[in-house]
Amino acid sequence: MTTRRESVESQDQASWTAEPLDSTSTPAAATSAFQLVRSRTSLSEKLTEDEQKRDSLSSQVWADADNDSILETLENVVEPVEEISTKRPSWANKTEYLLAQVGFSVGLSTVWRFPYLCFHNGGGSFLIIYVFLMFLVGVPVLLMEMAAGQRMRQGSIGVWKIFCPWIGGVGYTSFLVCFIVGLYYSVLMTWSLFYLVRSFQSPLPWALCPLLENSSQFDPECTRTVPTVYFWYRHMLNASDKIEIGGLPSKDLSVSLFMTWLIICISMIKGLKSSGKMLYVSVFLAYIILFCLLIRSLMLKGAGVGLQNILSAKVRCPPPLTPLIQTGCQGQCGCQSSRGPPCTLSHRLLLVFHLCHGLSVLPLRLHGASPQVPALYSLEVWRRTGNHLFLSLGSGFGSFTAISSYIPRSNNCVADAFAVALLNLLTSVTAMVFVFATMGHFATKNHENCYLKNAEEVRNLVVAGVLPPEVSFPESSYHDISSTYSAWISSYPEEIRNVLLHYLTNCSLSKELKEVMEGPGVALVAFSDIVSVFKWPTFWAIIIFVFLVALGLSTLMGILQGIITPLQDHFSSLRKHTKLLTVGICVSMFLGSLVFVGPSGSYYVNLLDDYWASPPLFCILIVENMAMAWIYGARRFLADIIIILGRPLSPVYRWLWCYVSPFVLLVLFLSTVINLYLKTITYIAWNSTASNEVVQSYPSWMKILLIVLIVVTILPVPIYFLYTLYTVYFPASKTDSRTTVTFEPEAKGDFLESRPRLHKRLGLKMMSKKDKKPGGNLPAM
Repeated sequence: MTTRRESVESQDQASWTAEPLDSTSTPAAATSAFQLVRSRTSLSEKLTEDEQKRDSLSSQVWADADNDSILETLENVVEPVEEISTKRPSWANKTEYLLAQVGFSVGLSTVWRFPYLCFHNGGGSFLIIYVFLMFLVGVPVLLMEMAAGQRMRQGSIGVWKIFCPWIGGVGYTSFLVCFIVGLYYSVLMTWSLFYLVRSFQSPLPWALCPLLENSSQFDPECTRTVPTVYFWYRHMLNASDKIEIGGLPSKDLSVSLFMTWLIICISMIKGLKSSGKMLYVSVFLAYIILFCLLIRSLMLKGAGVGLQNILSAKVRCPPPLTPLIQTGCQGQCGCQSSRGPPCTLSHRLLLVFHLCHGLSVLPLRLHGASPQVPALYSLEVWRRTGNHLFLSLGSGFGSFTAISSYIPRSNNCVADAFAVALLNLLTSVTAMVFVFATMGHFATKNHENCYLKNAEEVRNLVVAGVLPPEVSFPESSYHDISSTYSAWISSYPEEIRNVLLHYLTNCSLSKELKEVMEGPGVALVAFSDIVSVFKWPTFWAIIIFVFLVALGLSTLMGILQGIITPLQDHFSSLRKHTKLLTVGICVSMFLGSLVFVGPSGSYYVNLLDDYWASPPLFCILIVENMAMAWIYGARRFLADIIIILGRPLSPVYRWLWCYVSPFVLLVLFLSTVINLYLKTITYIAWNSTASNEVVQSYPSWMKILLIVLIVVTILPVPIYFLYTLYTVYFPASKTDSRTTVTFEPEAKGDFLESRPRLHKRLGLKMMSKKDKKPGGNLPAM
C-alpha cells in the first residue's frame, strides 16, 4: 500500500527532478492512478492527518523487510501521466540544497570548540568517540530528519503531526529551540562583525594597550593583563564584574547587531531564491579561507609540535611505573619520580597498552596516588563528546527538516546525510589542524622566550658576581637558542649544573603548549591572538573575521529557515507574504537579542549555550526517534526510503532507529540532566580591579530561570499530547452517523468530474477492509 501511494506523491517539480523510477503501465493501474490524482487536494491533507490520529502502533516493526519484493511491487506501479502541481517552492538545484544543509551544520563551534574539547578530553580518545557516535547515532538521526522533511514536504511542526499526532508538540519545541538559539547565536555573529570592522586599521586595536586620556601612560587595567583579553572584556563587551550588574545595551554592539539582522533579512527576503544565492558566497568563501589558513599555519615554526599533540598521550602516570612504561613504549612517558605505592600488574599493563597505542588517559584516584583510567571509559568524556556532536551537527533544531522539505521526493537523502556529516567532520578536523599548528607555534615561541629569559638571568648573575664568568651563555648561540640551550646546560659538570638550575626557570615545551590551549575558550579572543603570529596581521585579521562572519551567516540562515518554514506551513496565507514575514521575524528577533549586548549579556549567552541548549535538544531527538521507530514504524519508514531511492537499503538502520539511537540518546540526556543537577553552574567573569578572569557561580534566581526555560521549551510535548487526547475522547460535536461527510472543491481536468464530489469517510474497520482491495484508500505514507 505504501508503494502505491508513493507512485502518486513522488512526482517532483519539473525544474531539476531526478530520473523517475521505471514502471509498467496497465489500464487498471492507470485508472486507479487517475482517481488518486483527483483526490489530492488540500482536503486530502486534512483527512490524512485525521487518519493518522486513528493509526495504531506499528505491529510489524521487526518483520523481515523484503527489499526485493518492495522494489518488485514498485515496478508494477504506474506513474501518473501528468505531474501533480504544487505551490511549494523548491531549491534551484541540488548544489544550493547541499550548501544550505552544510552551511547550517558547520558553525563557530566546529572551528574552535572541537579543537578545544579534543585537547582537554583525551585527544585521540575524543576523536574515536566522536566518530563512533557520529556513525552510530548522528547519521541515522540526521537521515531520519532529512527523509521526514523530504517525504512529507512539511516543516518541523507539520511533519511530526503526520507521523504521530500524539507527539505533535515536538515540532513546537523545535520551533522554540530555533527561536531562542537564533536570539543568542546572532550575538555571536555580531561579535565577529564587530571585530571585522575594527580590523580595518593598523596597528590592530587589540595589539597594544590604549593610553589614558590626556596622558602618555597606558591604561593600568590593560597592563595587568594581555591586550587581547582587555579588548574583549572592556572595549567590546564593556562587561560588568557580575551578572547581577546590568545596564543599557552597548551602542557599538547594538549597531553591529542591527547590521547582522539586516544582512540576514536581505539574504532571505525573497525566500529560497535569495538565500540560495547568498549561500554560494558564505559557504564557499568560508571553505576557501579555511584552506588558506590551514596552509599558512602549517608554514609556521613549531607547527609540528602542535600537530604531534593531537593524538599524543596526555597522562599523569604513577611514579613506580616509569621504568616499565619507558621500556614498553620507547620512553613516551615523562614521569620522573620514583616515589609512590606499588601498582598491580594489571594496572601496569593497562597503562602500557594505552600509551603504546596513542590513547589518552584521565586521572582517577587509585591507591591514594594518581593512577589513570582511559578516557574511552570515562562517562564524562562521552557526555561532552555527545553534547558537542549534536550541538555541532544541528540535529533537533528542525532546520534539516525544513530545508529538506523544499527538495524533490526522489532525492537521495541517504547520500546527503552522510555527505553533511562527513563534511562537518572534515571541517572540524581541518580546523583542529589549523588551531593545533598555530598553538604549536605559540608554544614554541614562548619556549624560546623562556630560554632567552634564562640566558639573560645567567648574564645578570655573572655581572652580580653570583656565578663565575665561565657559565655565561655564548653570544653565538642566541640565533638558534632552542637547539643550543640544552647542550649548553649539559656541558657543565653536575655540581655547576645543579647550582645553575637553581636560579633558572624550568622550560618545558609540553607545559607551554598546555598553557596555550588552556587559554581563552572564547573563539574570538583566541583568533585575535592567532592573528598576531602572521606577518601582515591587519590583512589576516580581515580574512579570519570574514571567515567567522561567513560561518555565522550560513548557520543563522539555517536557523531562521527552521522558523519561517513551520509558520508558512501552519498558516498557508503567510506563504503569499514571504517578505513581510521575513522582515517581521528579523525585527522581533533583533529586539529580543538586545538583552545579550548589555554589560552582562555575554554571561547570559554562556548560560544558554553551556547549560540550556543540550536538555531540550536531547528530549526532541528522543521523542522524534521513538515516534518514527515505534509509532509510525521503522520498517514502514525504511520502506518509504527504499521507494525514494529505488534500491535496497541495509536493514541495519531499523536496529539503529529502534534500539541503539534511543538508548544512546537517553543515556546522554540523563547524564546531562544529572550533571546539571549535581554540578554548580558557573561562568567566567571579568574582575576589573585585578584585571583577570574569575570563576563566578550563577545566583540562585538564574538557576530557577534556567530550569523554567528548559521546562517551558519542553512543555509543548505533553500539552499537545493532552490536547490530542481531549479531542479524541471528548470531541466538540457528536453525531449518530459514524461517517464524516466532506465536500471537495471542483477540480479541473479531462478525467475529473466537473462538479463537487461527495466524499464519505468510513469508520476505521471499514477502512481496513477497503485497504485490502485494489485502488482502496492508502496510508499517509
